[in-house]
Amino acid sequence: MTKQTDKRKIKNEKYIRPGFDEYILKIATVVGERSTCLRHHMGAVAVKDKHILTTGYNGAAAGLKDCLELGCLRDENNIPSGTRHEICRAIHAEQNVIIQAALHGVSLEGATIYCTHTPCILCAKMLVNARIKRFVSFGKYNDDAFKDLFKEAGIEFEIKPKPPVRITFME
Repeated sequence: MTKQTDKRKIKNEKYIRPGFDEYILKIATVVGERSTCLRHHMGAVAVKDKHILTTGYNGAAAGLKDCLELGCLRDENNIPSGTRHEICRAIHAEQNVIIQAALHGVSLEGATIYCTHTPCILCAKMLVNARIKRFVSFGKYNDDAFKDLFKEAGIEFEIKPKPPVRITFME
C-alpha cells in the first residue's frame, strides 16, 4: 500500500480504492493529454463538494492554430520556462478552467483546483479573484511566486504524490 491510496480495503485484497485527491489528480492528468503545448501537458479540474465543475488544459485559443501545427514560439526563441508568458500561443490549464466556468455560469468560489503543475503568478492572481479555497498539485512549474500570493489570500496549497498512471479495473 502507498501513502497516496485510501487505506480501506474490500474483500479483494488486490484492489485499493484511491483517495479523492488522487482520483481527481489522475483525472487532471488525463485532461492534460488534450494539451497542444509541446513543452508541458497540463490539465486542471475544478471541484466543489466532490463534484467536478469544469476542466481545462493548456493550448491555443479555440479555433486557432496551435503549437502542434506551427511549432513552439518559446522554443524557437530559447525562452526559459516560467518567464515571458506573453510569448506563447497557449492559454494555461487554470485559465481554461476559469474560462469554462464563466462560459457555463459556474461559480468557482470555494472550489478546489486540482492541477498537474503549480500555477504561474498570472494564473495564481486569476485563481485568487475566482475565490478558490484550495489548490492541489503533484508537479512543479518553474515559478514559485504564487506561494506568497496564495498565503496572503488564504488559499490552501498542497503538493501530493504523483498518481499512478495505471488504471485499475475490477473484473
